[in-house]
Amino acid sequence: MHYLEIQGKQVRITNPDKVFWPETGTTKGQMIEYYIKASPLLLPCLEGRLVSLQRFPHGVQGKGFYQKNCPDNAPQWVRTYTLAGKSGKETHWVLIEDLPTLVWLANSGVIEFHPWLSSIGSINYPDYAVFDLDPMERYGIDEVRQVAQAIGRLLDRLELLGRVKTSGATGLQIFVPLVPVYTYIQVRDFVHACCRIIHKDFANWTTLERSIANRQGKIYLDYMQNAMGQTIISAFSLRPQPLPTLSFPLEWDDLQESIDPREYSLHTLDFSGMSPSWVEKTPGQRLENAAEQIKNMLY
Repeated sequence: MHYLEIQGKQVRITNPDKVFWPETGTTKGQMIEYYIKASPLLLPCLEGRLVSLQRFPHGVQGKGFYQKNCPDNAPQWVRTYTLAGKSGKETHWVLIEDLPTLVWLANSGVIEFHPWLSSIGSINYPDYAVFDLDPMERYGIDEVRQVAQAIGRLLDRLELLGRVKTSGATGLQIFVPLVPVYTYIQVRDFVHACCRIIHKDFANWTTLERSIANRQGKIYLDYMQNAMGQTIISAFSLRPQPLPTLSFPLEWDDLQESIDPREYSLHTLDFSGMSPSWVEKTPGQRLENAAEQIKNMLY
């Protein structure tokens, strides 16, 4: 056991040699080193948001679990945000606003970071809409890539700018930055309407069916991720896959050719020259004109 001094705080590091990804021999210590290097890119995606944490204390082959509440043994310098649920039960969320907090969480076995789509300053109003493309057994990343391109063309037609990233597993996700003035229901309904149009063009490949048993192995256009309390994997978060892959931002031109999500991993990326906070490149956008256009397309 030893301590890292980070920004004036002592962060305890335990078992850095424990193997977290057996297939590559990647250790917990290497994961912590990755999050330190990636922090200028990751932290802007997490700051000011509630974040669900997925912990794998014994690595990706061990049992993982989601954690929302800040543990009682957290260092005194860890900041939290308290939010009461519908039942009145309070959750004390960890606010990941600095490198010491990020490293402390990684040392506790947190591999995945899943932020909300709204910031705590406007908790009921998302500042992102998201299209989550989740392939199943019949189709793979190449079909997902083509569906994502179609969503990109639709957004262009609607005069909206979106950003695309790998999920870190087998899918792709598209974020549309918004002015935080729309309710979660309004944003969900807008994404649903867009997905209905995409489904018309890719009826053989895609489905809007929520029941996994009824999806027939097709690509699920998951508009329901745009609901309050739902989360999506952050850009630059690692994933508990056989390889230490991560959710990585792409440019639209990257989708012109086949992509392999396994290429974006802890062991392959060079962060030098990367711009921090890829999502901040696009300012918040309004939906009124786009929603009216979508209505005309559907009816």
